[in-house]
Amino acid sequence: MTTIAVPLGAQAEQHEAEVVRRPALSEYLRWSVDHKIIGVQYGVAAFLFFIVGGAMAMGIRLELWTPELDLMASGAAYNSLFTMHGTIMIFLFIIPMWAAFGNFVVPLQLGAKDMAFPWLNAFAFWLIPPAAIVVLLGYFVTPAEAGWTSYPPLSTLFSGDGQTLWALGAHLLGISSIMGSINFIVTILNMRPPQMTIWRMPLLCWAVLATSIIAVMATPFLAGALTLLLLDRVAGTTFFNAAGGGDVLLWQNIFWFYSHPAVYIMVLPGMGVLSEVLSIHCRKPVFGYRMVGLSSMGIAFVGFTVWAHHMFTSLQPELRIPFMITTMIIAVPTGIKMFSWLGTVWGGKMRFTSALLFGLGFMSMFVIGGITGVMLAALPFDIHVHDTYFVVSHFHFVLFGGSVFAIYAALYHWFPKVTGRMMNERLGRIHFAFTYFGFLFTFFPMHIVGMLGMPRRVAVYDPNFTDWNQVISFSAFVLGFSTFIVVYNVIHSYFRGPVAGANPWRALTLEWATTSPPPVTNFAEDPIPFEDPYGYGTEASAAYLDAVDAAFDAEPPATDNS
Repeated sequence: MTTIAVPLGAQAEQHEAEVVRRPALSEYLRWSVDHKIIGVQYGVAAFLFFIVGGAMAMGIRLELWTPELDLMASGAAYNSLFTMHGTIMIFLFIIPMWAAFGNFVVPLQLGAKDMAFPWLNAFAFWLIPPAAIVVLLGYFVTPAEAGWTSYPPLSTLFSGDGQTLWALGAHLLGISSIMGSINFIVTILNMRPPQMTIWRMPLLCWAVLATSIIAVMATPFLAGALTLLLLDRVAGTTFFNAAGGGDVLLWQNIFWFYSHPAVYIMVLPGMGVLSEVLSIHCRKPVFGYRMVGLSSMGIAFVGFTVWAHHMFTSLQPELRIPFMITTMIIAVPTGIKMFSWLGTVWGGKMRFTSALLFGLGFMSMFVIGGITGVMLAALPFDIHVHDTYFVVSHFHFVLFGGSVFAIYAALYHWFPKVTGRMMNERLGRIHFAFTYFGFLFTFFPMHIVGMLGMPRRVAVYDPNFTDWNQVISFSAFVLGFSTFIVVYNVIHSYFRGPVAGANPWRALTLEWATTSPPPVTNFAEDPIPFEDPYGYGTEASAAYLDAVDAAFDAEPPATDNS
């Protein structure tokens, strides 16, 4: 017989007042050690950078509408534009956005009152604005032209002072990432109440833990590479200059030893989000909960063994086969997750909310990215399509399909908890349609032009590729337009959306067992989690959810408020 314990963050009669007394907008513009405010600060800042990076992407696609230089003054200007686009999207959007959801949701899911180190948490965020200013200033000085990967000698001999500012800004962002990751690890391992055992942790917490371990272990390698790069640029050293006794391939090894695990820094939290969204919106227990949690740790471990597949064309022949094998092996823990998600969806009572639609979109796009990843793991094929648009397509199916779709799913899922208001579901479905088809027709044709031989990172291309590029560019403009829909939905819903109530999705994890938005201390006392955070469909879970609803005296609102 299960004991039904309802962990409340505030007295039931205070619930409506908590919705009204949301933090003032001014609180998000100053220093705060409240993990919820810090989470919103991360999220808003990251989304602003997403808009900037997306505008740059529109500039890239506008330039590629014709095979000649039109928008850009030179090929160097084009190089600078896509360098900043990649840098902003990776370092200033995706990674900070996952820090946003991690900061807001993880302590609530654990039943903690805050992060382990609140001051460090705030400091990690406030490093990002100056780092962004430094990076963006470089674009207006003498821009970096070496791409977001910054390979020497392009980044040492042929880029201006903006490349130095790029490296300094990346250093600051790396420090922020390390501090935030240490905070997550300590919080998840040490800040759980007694009843929250490791096997009761929500899968988002498992994913954030694995992500943080990767960041703490890998980011110092990026810091080391950036330090050597800066010394080559400003102190006259020759770490990456063969003429001075250095090795240009040294950068590739150090950089990718960070940057391939960094792919999982950007994808693993989305996998955790998907497990939450599918289970709740399909009303099904997660299939293979323990294997899904352990597979996150498996990805964190194996991810450090595959970095050299980015260097197949420059790697010593005897080293190619081992890295080809490890690259294929990492598909195994990812496959465990995919089969788990399919088992979770199968036979579920699916409610096609915006969150679920984006979650299903994540699955379909990430499968395509995974299949092309296995293709690129095969050495002969990788050499054939190296530095073509096939790689660009794969990269975006993994990162946009595997990160941005999950970010949108998380936004629609947790927006009621953050703001106390529901988002408009009709606008959410329209947003999904524009995003899904805009993305699909932008990046899937790149597989074709890549296999036909169109090189990436060029502004002037063979006129035979014009028709395909115009299809890609038009679809990219559709994808860009979708952003305006979600921005309007967020702003309108924040001020005028229906009141959400404490638990609009009737979920079992602890963040839904307190008010929306939560009070400052999250919970009045140490909460008692339900025995199975995904145990939908049992009498015990129904009784628990009824008790939560009764405690807050709020009926769950209709999820379709169109």
